[in-house]
Amino acid sequence: MDILGTTICAVKRNGVTAVAGDGQVTMGQSVVMKGNAKKVKRIYNDQVVIGFAGSVSDAFTLSEKFEEMLQKYSGNLMRSAVELAALWRNGGVSRNLEAMLIVADKDYLFVISGDGNVIEPESGVCAIGSGGNYALAAAKALMENTEMSAEEIVTKAMKIAGDICIFTNHNVIVEKV
Repeated sequence: MDILGTTICAVKRNGVTAVAGDGQVTMGQSVVMKGNAKKVKRIYNDQVVIGFAGSVSDAFTLSEKFEEMLQKYSGNLMRSAVELAALWRNGGVSRNLEAMLIVADKDYLFVISGDGNVIEPESGVCAIGSGGNYALAAAKALMENTEMSAEEIVTKAMKIAGDICIFTNHNVIVEKV
């Protein structure tokens, strides 16, 4: 049985990046297993924020591999993301991971997939997970039509996603860099 239920949204605006994640973990299509999971956290001396979605074990594996790269490359987010992706190209990872990460520091915002892709969102807005498309649409609309801060946008986008997506709740954690 699949364990699902995550929405992670990130917005970069006016030199601040905010990453938000909900707390719901769902088993199958009908059972909420947990409502207060923490899927957004600070790492590397609080200089980097990550949010993860996907299979729980794969998400932990992907985030651990990314943290190893951050340590190896002294917190250089771009280099760490690219070198993590290189693991798949060079055969250093035996299988694709069913997980995705949003990673951010003071300069960069990336989406990293469990199959070795790294994407820098062109608009400073990205989202992953079950309710990711709802949060993404809301965040993009708020970016284009308001002067709200990055934190205000991700908070509102997560509320909208939680109102629409049955796999997203309103127990939201926001971290900023």
